Amino acid sequence: MNRPEGGKHEIGVEMRRKYSLIRAVFKPAFIDGDFKHLGLFCLLTLLLALPAGCAVGPKFRPPEAETPLIWDGQYTVSPVLPSKTTIDPVTLVAWWRSFNDPVLSALVEQAIRANLDVRQAEARVRQARAARGVAGAPLWPRVDSSVLYEKSRGSSEAGGGEGIATIGRARELFQVGLDASWELDIFGGTRRSIEAATADLQAAVEDRRDILVTLAGEVGTNYLNLRGFQQQIAIAQKNLAAQKKTADITHRRFEAGFVGRLDVANADAQVATTEAQIPILEASARAAIYSLGVLLGREPAALAEELSKEAPIPPVPPEVPVGLPSELVRRRPDIRRAEAQVHAATARIGVATADLFPRFFLTGSFGFSSSELSRLGNLNTSKFWSFGPSVTWPVFAGGRIRANIKLQDALQEEALLAYQKTVLTALQDVETALVSYAKEQEHQKSLAAAVASNRQAVDLAMQLYVAGRTDFLNVLNAQRSLFATEEALTQSTRDLGTNLIGLYKALGGGWERDS
Repeated sequence: MNRPEGGKHEIGVEMRRKYSLIRAVFKPAFIDGDFKHLGLFCLLTLLLALPAGCAVGPKFRPPEAETPLIWDGQYTVSPVLPSKTTIDPVTLVAWWRSFNDPVLSALVEQAIRANLDVRQAEARVRQARAARGVAGAPLWPRVDSSVLYEKSRGSSEAGGGEGIATIGRARELFQVGLDASWELDIFGGTRRSIEAATADLQAAVEDRRDILVTLAGEVGTNYLNLRGFQQQIAIAQKNLAAQKKTADITHRRFEAGFVGRLDVANADAQVATTEAQIPILEASARAAIYSLGVLLGREPAALAEELSKEAPIPPVPPEVPVGLPSELVRRRPDIRRAEAQVHAATARIGVATADLFPRFFLTGSFGFSSSELSRLGNLNTSKFWSFGPSVTWPVFAGGRIRANIKLQDALQEEALLAYQKTVLTALQDVETALVSYAKEQEHQKSLAAAVASNRQAVDLAMQLYVAGRTDFLNVLNAQRSLFATEEALTQSTRDLGTNLIGLYKALGGGWERDS
C-alpha cells in the first residue's frame, strides 16, 4: 500500500537529462579552463531543477476498511424490547442527556472542562502544533547575525648576527554582519516532514477526542454505579426493617411458647446477615463519589455532600439509534487517530527517500569589517559581501539512507496493521455492547417477575406462620429470596444503564460537541 509510483527512477532520469543539457551549453568554458561562468552555471542548474521539484516518496491514500452491512448483534436478539436499537442516524453529541438526569449532565459537562487527562491531551495538541512549526521552518531562509572583536599580536625580527630581538605588534579587528542560508526543497524532504508533522497533529487531536469519549463514559458509569449502590442500600434497609419486624414477632411467639429457640436464632441471624451488607454497599457508594471527584479534576471528597443524597437510577431511553457499521470508521476517534498515524508513517518514507538526492542551497553574507571601530560603518572601505549557490549530494553513507527507507517502510506497515486491528476492535466493541444491552433487558424482565412473585410468597408465608399453619423456615426462605431478587433487579437496572453507556462509548460518541 502507498508505495512510490516510479518516483526515484523518473527523477533520476530527469536530473541526468538536464545536467547533460547544462554541460553541453557550458562545455567550451570547461574545456578552455575558463571558470568565470561557474556561478552562472550553478544558478542555471538550480533554475532548471526547480520545475522538476516534487515530493519523493509514496503519496498517502486513506486505508480502506471492510465493514459489515448491518450489525449482527442487532438481529440476534428479541425484537420486542422496552428500549430498542435502530439503524437511524446516530446523534451522540451529548448522549448523556438521553438519560434525562440533570445531575449526570452537569457532571459530564464539568468533567469535559476540568479533567486532568483532557488537559494533558490539550497540551499534547499544542506540542504537536509547535512541532509542525519546527518542521516547516526550513522552507524559509535562515539569517544569522554575528559580531566579532579580535585582538592579535604579530612578530617581526630586528638586529643581526646572533643578536636577534622579537618585537610584537598588536592588531585589532572589528566585524559585524549577517549570514543567510536557504535550502531549496527540490525533492520535497521538508514538505514531507511538514506532512508528517501535520498528521501527528491530527493524531493528537483525535487522541484528545478519544479521551473525551472515555471520560464521558467513565463519568456516566461511576454515576450509575453510585445510584445503584444507593438503591441497594435502600433495599437492604427496607428488608432489614421487615426482618427485624419478623424477628420481633418470633421473639413474642417464643415467649408465648408457640415456637422453639431455633426460630428465634434463625430470625436473629437473618437480621445480622442483612445488616452486615449495608457497610459494604456504603463503602462502594463512597468510592464512586471519590472517583467522580477525581474525574472532575477536584479533590476526591469534593462531591460528597452533593451526591450523598439518595436518587433513583436514571432510566434508559425507549429508542437508541446506532447507525450503520460503515459510519463507525469515520466517527470513532481512535480509528481516525490510527489513520493519521498511517499518514505520518507514509510521509516519513518520503523524508527518508529525499536523502538519496542532492540538496541545493543559496548562501550569502553581508557585513562590515575594519581594524578601527570608528571606520566600521564606512560603506566604501569596510563593506564585504558574498553570494553563491551550493549543492551537496551523499556519495557514501554506509547504507544508512537505504536502511532508513526500509525502516520507514516497516513502520508504515506496522501502522497500517494497527489501523486494521483498531477497526476490528471497534466493530467488536459495538457488537458486544449491542448484545449485552439487549440481553440485559431480557434479564431485567425476568428479575422483575421474580421480585413480584417473591413478594407474594413473603406475604403468604407470614400469614401462615402467624396462623401457626407453617414453620418459620418457609418465612425465612421467602424473605431471603425476596432480598436476593430485589438486589439483583437493582443491579440489573444499573447494568442496563452502564451497558447503554458502553454502547454509546463503542459508537464513539461524546466528542463532537467539544471539537
